[in-house]
Amino acid sequence: MLQHILALIIKEFLALLKDKRSRFVLIGPPIIQLVVFGYAATFDLDRVPFAVYDEDNTALSHRLTDRFAGSETFELVSHITHDAEIAPVIDHKHALLVLHIGPRFSDDLAAGESASLQVIVDGRNSNTALLALNYVRTVLLDFSAEWAQEQQRPPPPAILVTRAWYNSNLVSQWFIVPGIIGLLTLVVSLLVTALSVAREREEGTFDQLLVTPLRPVEILIGKSVPGLIIGLLESTFIVLVTLWWFEVPLRGHIDALYLGLLLFLLANIGIGLMISSLAVTQQQGLLGAFLFLVPAVILSGFATPIANMPEAVQYLTLINPMRYFMVIVRGVFLEGAGYELLAAQYWPMAVIAFFSLSSAGWLFRRRMY
Repeated sequence: MLQHILALIIKEFLALLKDKRSRFVLIGPPIIQLVVFGYAATFDLDRVPFAVYDEDNTALSHRLTDRFAGSETFELVSHITHDAEIAPVIDHKHALLVLHIGPRFSDDLAAGESASLQVIVDGRNSNTALLALNYVRTVLLDFSAEWAQEQQRPPPPAILVTRAWYNSNLVSQWFIVPGIIGLLTLVVSLLVTALSVAREREEGTFDQLLVTPLRPVEILIGKSVPGLIIGLLESTFIVLVTLWWFEVPLRGHIDALYLGLLLFLLANIGIGLMISSLAVTQQQGLLGAFLFLVPAVILSGFATPIANMPEAVQYLTLINPMRYFMVIVRGVFLEGAGYELLAAQYWPMAVIAFFSLSSAGWLFRRRMY
């Protein structure tokens, strides 16, 4: 039995390496997506273009403008002299925000009153607008505290001191890049297995496979092992890149990560074999894989928190194995989580893997005859 399965595993690897499309699936998407998501998908803002409408035009208002312009976060692109110039700057996206300093800004500060300061921001991209406003608040708080100290006046009545746990500098790559491990592992393992049985049918070798001494269970094992090995190799490569290239800290135990990775791969392989058992051609297998892949990523918490989704959708995420692996990979990397904290994520993936592999076996036997 083991000899027969080993022969089928070798045959499956040779088929993958011989096919140009399969080789591209194994090598191309992981590298491309790792670079794109690692560098392009970021929540940080850099060089935010802004314009200044300074009606006060005093040394103090110039000092505030210089505080913004001298920051690495902001870039001064224009000075506005009339109200009518504000709308075109925002409409044509020349600036993300306009800093409007009122005519009594310095006088109000000297009198100890609240100074008139308005920030007009382009809200077409709400996430970017909120991030930019948070940066503006930070600059204004620093400016106010510094001015109060120079004038020997009491500081603002309440000073907010923040401390971020697990990601002290709030680097968005530390949040995104570990999630890429789950994303690319899902893509590779799902595509490899979703095309395996469909390839046999399309190339006309499925009937030849049925007349071999291999039983249906042995055929499924032979189809599963290559996807498992390739998934482990791909994910190991991405973990190494995450650690050494993107310098994301690994605070937990690597064996806790790989236990979750093994269960995640088994669940994906079962789903991929289910798709492949139903598909007649590789094109159908590829389409079925992407029909599962896109919702699985959206409902995994990779980019948006599951807690912010509608309640009905939150229940739907419970059957998504990537949901649980996202918690595991980010917990191990950033929180230093171990087996005890991650036990609630392990067993749902084990249940999903059991049902998906069992269903794949049932579908495969039914489609044989």
